[in-house]
Amino acid sequence: MTTISIVIPAYNEEDCVDELTRRLDAVFAELGPRYEFEAIIVENGSHDATFDKLVAIAEADSRYTIVQLSRNFLMEGGMIAGLDRATGDAALIMSADLQDPPELIPQFVELWEQGYENIYGVIGNREDNSLFRRAAAQVFYWLIDKMSDTPVPRNASDFRLVDRRAYQAFNSLDERNRMVRSTWGWLGFHSTGVKHDRPPRFGGESNFRVFETAGFAYRGILASSFKVLRAFPLIGFALGAVSFIAFFVLVIQALAFGVPFPGFGTLACLITLLFGLLFIVLGVMSEYLGMVFVESRQRPLYVVRQTIHSEGRGLDGPSQR
Repeated sequence: MTTISIVIPAYNEEDCVDELTRRLDAVFAELGPRYEFEAIIVENGSHDATFDKLVAIAEADSRYTIVQLSRNFLMEGGMIAGLDRATGDAALIMSADLQDPPELIPQFVELWEQGYENIYGVIGNREDNSLFRRAAAQVFYWLIDKMSDTPVPRNASDFRLVDRRAYQAFNSLDERNRMVRSTWGWLGFHSTGVKHDRPPRFGGESNFRVFETAGFAYRGILASSFKVLRAFPLIGFALGAVSFIAFFVLVIQALAFGVPFPGFGTLACLITLLFGLLFIVLGVMSEYLGMVFVESRQRPLYVVRQTIHSEGRGLDGPSQR
């Protein structure tokens, strides 16, 4: 029988996991005559009772496997850990906070049956997001669309179903710095989106952190393209052209009318502008250098503390790939 793997990172989701599994069980029952399911929930270094609740769930239902990481490796690390352990003919990635509605899974599966290999959620209305967060999301998607070498659909989320060929190709990538959302576009499988409204969290508090998320988005954009580096020579040529034109105009003005005023202000503005540009360039180059350093160390993307399923517990070592 065809098997679908459900991959779910969970971080401090003690208020959500029971409801999550209840709603997943309803979906499993709906699709059960045609499909078997394995649910791989990655406990991502939680500080609450998430792990204890997940252990109870796995002991009661053999379809659930719990992968406990040694610490929090962010959402991306949790997704990658789950995908590494997926064995299904397709894998569905979703969050544990129920903002990715399990009830959409049958629609994703139907599109997969039609031949699509990458079916992703497209967020319409974000019900519980602040105005700032919604605006930041729009700016991010605009930037990643303009800067990325491969298309990233606007408002696409990590909630998606991918064919075995797609997730095995994803698992074969060795890079440490990656943005999962843009990597699927780079892989290039037959894709389509499913638009849906994102409901509020079922329970608990959001793990959204402004500066941490901004840094992740910044590094993700840099990892997705070299267009930032390619832009600096163009900026240099543009500034050179403007400087030449301004110099030519000042010479004509001086010959025709004399020097109207000392040039300290002009020089100060130009020096400030050029030094600002220089430090921007150095900052971007430093970020790329740091990313190269991370790649060169070849540290694992996550470290597994243990794996729990109905047959018992097992120790697991770090992933190296």
